[in-house]
Amino acid sequence: MATQLIGEILACLMFLGVIGTLLLGFPVAFSLAGTSLVFALVGWLFGAFDPTNFGALASRYVGFMTNEVLVAVPLFIFMGVMLERSKIAEELLTTMGKVFGRLPGGLGLSVVVVGAMLAASTGVVGATVVTMGLISLPAMLRAGYDPKLATGVICASGTLGQIVPPSTILIFMGDMLAGINAQVQMAKGNFAPSPVSVGDLFIGAVLPSAVLIGLYLLYVIGKAIFDPKSCPATPATAEERKTLGRDVLTALFPPLLLIIAVLGSIMAGIATPTESASVGAIGAMVLTAAKRRFSFGILREVTVATATVTSMVFVILLGAAVFSIVFRMMGGDALVHEFLGNLPGGAIGALIVVMAVMFVLGFILDTFEIIFIVIPITAPILLHMGVDPLWLGVMVGVNLQTSFMTPPFGFSLFYLRGVAPPTVTTGQIYRGVIPFVALQVIALAVLMEFTELATWLPRVVFGN
Repeated sequence: MATQLIGEILACLMFLGVIGTLLLGFPVAFSLAGTSLVFALVGWLFGAFDPTNFGALASRYVGFMTNEVLVAVPLFIFMGVMLERSKIAEELLTTMGKVFGRLPGGLGLSVVVVGAMLAASTGVVGATVVTMGLISLPAMLRAGYDPKLATGVICASGTLGQIVPPSTILIFMGDMLAGINAQVQMAKGNFAPSPVSVGDLFIGAVLPSAVLIGLYLLYVIGKAIFDPKSCPATPATAEERKTLGRDVLTALFPPLLLIIAVLGSIMAGIATPTESASVGAIGAMVLTAAKRRFSFGILREVTVATATVTSMVFVILLGAAVFSIVFRMMGGDALVHEFLGNLPGGAIGALIVVMAVMFVLGFILDTFEIIFIVIPITAPILLHMGVDPLWLGVMVGVNLQTSFMTPPFGFSLFYLRGVAPPTVTTGQIYRGVIPFVALQVIALAVLMEFTELATWLPRVVFGN
């Protein structure tokens, strides 16, 4: 058997082996690196892999650690965890519930609005779902909401942090797509390509995020009109109405100010995403101090949580680097290139297949694991076929958000199941989220049809 064919077979088996190892419950980073090393050894024995290829690992690791763009990741994580400790989410949910509660479906609308604001100011998906589940779900059930609608709107709104800037997913994708796009354009003979940055991806995700939030709001409004019993009104008491104006100002102004400081500075060209992340981290501490909740104990908790999450993400990234080297050097990327290139429909057909694969992988893998594995393999091929890198990055973000809340393995469903009362069944959570999954698919279809949703605003803002 030819060495090239052996390498391609081993590359396919390695991909399946990684999935199988993860399904057995082994840690992600060690599964990626460990499985890849085992197949690298087998490939070496069959002459399909040269172990000297690992010589590039050290420089790649140093490159990850010294990449200025990726410094934004721990800063945004710090900002999100600090805001979680400041109880801003709780105040927002309570206040917006009073504002919209007098309308049928008002509590549902308030959950969507608060979910969008938390996504734009924290981006911590798990914490957002848990917080809204603890605070909003009991209130919605007491008000007589259909448990399916209540759980569905909480899961959907809580996962907006996957796509709404400043999402950490977008930071990693932006950095990867920038390098991949430069390599692809140089291979095509374009030695002065238009650069792709994390800032471009942030701004490119704004309009698709707005479309998604709009679809959620329209669905809740539709339920209020055609099925008002599923989402009755909950008018504020006379005492609550007296302080409503002040409560709205104190609850709404701090996160809005932070959103303007972080995203506004990027859009105005004043700061890079990394610089705006530092502004956000400092701003989160200032807001927590303004709420008189800042202490060195809280700072220590936030710092430890930030270090834990950041370490987890970067260790996965290092394991994915090992996987990428072994897969590529055994001919796996050439095999994927040939497969995608021969699909009917050209670039669109290849893109649909890649989206479908990532969607399915979202049932069993975390978002970071998927982008670290799939993007380096498929993005060079798709960009070579003419797919716009900004459009691709936003499409991937929306797609991964969809898989994040799709039954039976969506992570947000497990987060909510952990804090939901026993009276809410798992079946109700699953059935409740299905309409929102359908809305996500509609948003994906709209984005696929109208690429300008992802590419127009960055051109206007940055003049690219």
